[in-house]
This record gives sequence, structure tokens and C-alpha cells, in this order.
Amino acid sequence: MTERFRRVFGDRKPVIAMVHLGALPGSPLHDPAGGLEALVEGARRDLRALQGAGVDAVMFGNENDRPYELKVDTASTATMAYVIGRLRGEIAVPFGVNVLWDPQATVALAAATGASFLREIFTGAYASDMGLWTPDAGAAMRYRNRLGARDCAMLFNVSAEFAGSLDPRPLPERARSVVFSSIPDAVLVSGAITGEAARMEDLEAVKRALPDTPVLANTGVRHDTVAEVLRVADGCIVGSALKTDGHTWNPVDPQRAIAFMARARAAR
Repeated sequence: MTERFRRVFGDRKPVIAMVHLGALPGSPLHDPAGGLEALVEGARRDLRALQGAGVDAVMFGNENDRPYELKVDTASTATMAYVIGRLRGEIAVPFGVNVLWDPQATVALAAATGASFLREIFTGAYASDMGLWTPDAGAAMRYRNRLGARDCAMLFNVSAEFAGSLDPRPLPERARSVVFSSIPDAVLVSGAITGEAARMEDLEAVKRALPDTPVLANTGVRHDTVAEVLRVADGCIVGSALKTDGHTWNPVDPQRAIAFMARARAAR
């Protein structure tokens, strides 16, 4: 376990809950009538519900900015910084950020807001819904350091959603190579799209390959699977399961979040 990961999450297996911001200005689903205040209030509502349920950390993301982009507009990053800034005094747990699917923008947002951790696709080559996807971990990590955010933990998603790897190596082999070449603070294993679970056999295989590196389940963890997931993984990121009716685009349901955390605590 890296010192950065331990400093943010301690020695427990963290449950990191998503604060999915509403669609940002310029994106097709943005609500111009609600404007910035609607984005702030929606994020505040979900943040309060998640913190009230006792999650270990939260992560702010722009999942509603569909269709997704590999290079986001500067206004998207600026708006996310504005919303987080408005809520900064109310955040009582470690928080992270993710600007889909742009590593440089994610790093910039983390540095601007003082985030403790960030998540992105930093390595590999993929054929994706957004076209050919070739991120640059070296550039992202050097950018983090230039911006004075060296202490920000970097969580590497090694099985990209909405995409297929062009690397013929098995996932565990790719994950082991990423740890050697790019020194992530944690490795994330995902399902095919947001809200869909990673295969347990993939989690188990990656964890076997990386016994000394935190490996987290990144998508699709549910109330009925969290115990099994935490038996193998070193933590999880959860969004859809905590929403009203378990639907990704709904607000957080406080009772679902409380019930999920009760199961997570019992499991770990």
C-alpha cells in the first residue's frame, strides 16, 4: 500500500461514494434554466446524504456529461471547481475528483480544489465510444507535480468502461505492468459501463497479481454483492446502488446509502 493511499484512507477498505454532478454548461443534457445553482444544490443534497450514511470518502464526477469526451471544454473543469468550491466547507470526509475522460483536466481540478485523490484512465490504448483512446500517464503525473499536488493519490482505472483494450495481454498482466511502469496509488477494476459490475474473476485475478497494491472495485457494487467484493478487493467506488431505485441518474437515496454502509461495515 502506498503512503499516499494510506494517508487518505487509512488501513480500512474504503467505500468511496460518487457525487454525480448534473450536466455541465455546454453539454447536451445541461439544464440552462436551473443553471449553476441547480448544480450546487443537487451536489449538496447528495453530499449530505452520503456523509450522513457514513461513507469513507466522496468523489465528484461529471457522469452526466454525455456524450463523453476525451478532451473536455475548459468550462467543464471550471464549473466543477466552482461547485466543489461552493461546497468545500461542508465536505467532512476525504474527497476526490474525476473529469471524464480527460486526465489533464482531472489533475488540474484536483490541484485547484485541494482534492485528496483522483481517478482516471491513465494508461493503455482502447477502441472506445469516443474514438481511439491513448492516455499518457507520464504527462499526467508530471503535471500533478508541477501544479504542487504531489500528495494527491492517483487511482488508475485499468479496465476502461465504454471501451475495449487494444492490448492483447490479459488484464492481470496489464495491471502488473502498470504498477511497475507508472506507480499508481491504487488500481481500479471496472465493468463494461457505469453501474455494471466488474467480474469477480477479474477482481480476484488482478488482486493475485498485485498483492501489495490496493485494488478497488470501480463500478457496479451493490448491496447484495458488497460483502463478496470486499472479501477480495481493498475497497470500492459506488454510485448507482445508492441512488433512488438504484438508477444511476437519480438522486442519492439516504436510506439506501445507510443500508449499504451497514453491510460494508459488517463485511470488513
